Amino acid sequence: MPVDTRGDVLFARYAFPPNALGYCGPDDPDVLLRHATSAGEPADEIARRARLFDGAWVYLELIAAAAGIPDPMDARVVEAYWIGNDLLDAVDPDVFLATLRQRFAGQLGGPIARRWRSMPPAHALAHHSFHVFAVYPWTGLLTAASGGRAGTALSVLDNCRIRWGTVTGPETGPGTGPVTGPVTGEDGARVRVRSRPLTWDGRRLGLGADRIESVRWSTAGISRPPPATGDLVACHWDWVCDRLTPAQVAQLDARTEHQLRAAG
Repeated sequence: MPVDTRGDVLFARYAFPPNALGYCGPDDPDVLLRHATSAGEPADEIARRARLFDGAWVYLELIAAAAGIPDPMDARVVEAYWIGNDLLDAVDPDVFLATLRQRFAGQLGGPIARRWRSMPPAHALAHHSFHVFAVYPWTGLLTAASGGRAGTALSVLDNCRIRWGTVTGPETGPGTGPVTGPVTGEDGARVRVRSRPLTWDGRRLGLGADRIESVRWSTAGISRPPPATGDLVACHWDWVCDRLTPAQVAQLDARTEHQLRAAG
C-alpha cells in the first residue's frame, strides 16, 4: 500500500461503489467519492460514515482489537479488511464467528443458518470476501436457483467481491475504434481491465479464465488519477478503487481463494 494512503482515504475508495448503488452506508455517497479522489473531507466525518456500514465496521473493530490497534480506521486495518494482510491472522476465528452470529442474527436464517452452525472456525476470515460469500444470501441462492436466477446471483457475488486485474487500455468509443484517451459520458471515463470472473459449475464457486471488462474511474465530473495501461488495480462493482502492488494482489488472491474453498 502506498505510504501516503491514509485509512480514511482507503476506506472511502472501496466503500464508495456500493454506497453509490444504495446497498450499504449512509446517504450522499458523493462525500466518499470526493474523499476517495482528493481527501477533501474531514477524517472524522469519514470515520462517522464508516460506522454506518454495518458489515464493514464490525470487521474493522475486530481486526483492530486483535492487533492491539486503537483506531479501526488505521490504514493497516482498512487494508486488511478490503485487500488482506497479516493482521487477519491475529483474529481469533471463534471470537469472530461468535461476534458475527450476534451482530447479524437477523440475516442468518434458513440455509445460511444451517451453513453457519456447521462452519469450521478455519473457514472464518475477517475479510470482505467472507462477508460476500458467507454472510450475504447469494451463495446459498446459487444452489437453489436455476437459469437466469443463478446468473443473477453469480453476477452479484462477482461484483460485490473485490476483483483484481490489469489495465489493458482505455475503453473503446462506440463506432470509433481504439482511442488514445479516456471515453467520457454521463457515467464517466472507463478503462478495460483484464481480470478473472467468478464461476459456478453447479456445485462450486471458482475463478475462470481471463476476461476483459469495462470499469469506470470517474463519474459526475469527479475522478481518481487516470489508471495507466499495465496498472494492477482493484475493482468493486463498476469502479476502479485503487492501484495495487504485486504483494497486495497476492494477498487478495490468497484470501479470495480461501473463501471460495470454504464456500464450496
